[in-house]
Amino acid sequence: MTRTDAPTFTVTRSFDAPRDLVYRVWTEQEHLGRWMSPAGLTPLESTLDLRPGGLFHYGMKTPDGAEMWGKWVFREVVPPERLVFVQSFSDREGGLTRHPMAAEWPMEVLSTVTFADEGGRTLLTLTGTPLNASEAERQTFEGALGGMNQGWAGTFAQLDAHLARTQEAQT
Repeated sequence: MTRTDAPTFTVTRSFDAPRDLVYRVWTEQEHLGRWMSPAGLTPLESTLDLRPGGLFHYGMKTPDGAEMWGKWVFREVVPPERLVFVQSFSDREGGLTRHPMAAEWPMEVLSTVTFADEGGRTLLTLTGTPLNASEAERQTFEGALGGMNQGWAGTFAQLDAHLARTQEAQT
């Protein structure tokens, strides 16, 4: 259960691409592997099983060569409107792990991504709330809201570039 007083992270961004395309690059493995990582990290291999109960398991490499892994376990898949998933850090085998740099980070974050049509553009809203978190984990999450904005800004810049390349290739 999610506590009603748990901190919530929300970021909204408008993309210069149609909603169907933005949804596709969030739900097709070939696309996710090209943009889904914070700026400065290199995406590694990934697997995707897009269905309730399925998962997206992915790796990233830091500039110093360290690997970080994560996974999403899907709860809802509503094309092309919404994805709901539980996001966590992982190991290469898909097991649940702690954040590699923040021992008090919540083990799981309930995330929702919505895609709204804006007349040829797409308004994307991403929210995240700690799931089954201790008070210390909730406080750590709340203290990191600014850093999450910065991290997602870098990820969304990579998404912008990927969308532009994809649209250019289609013309």
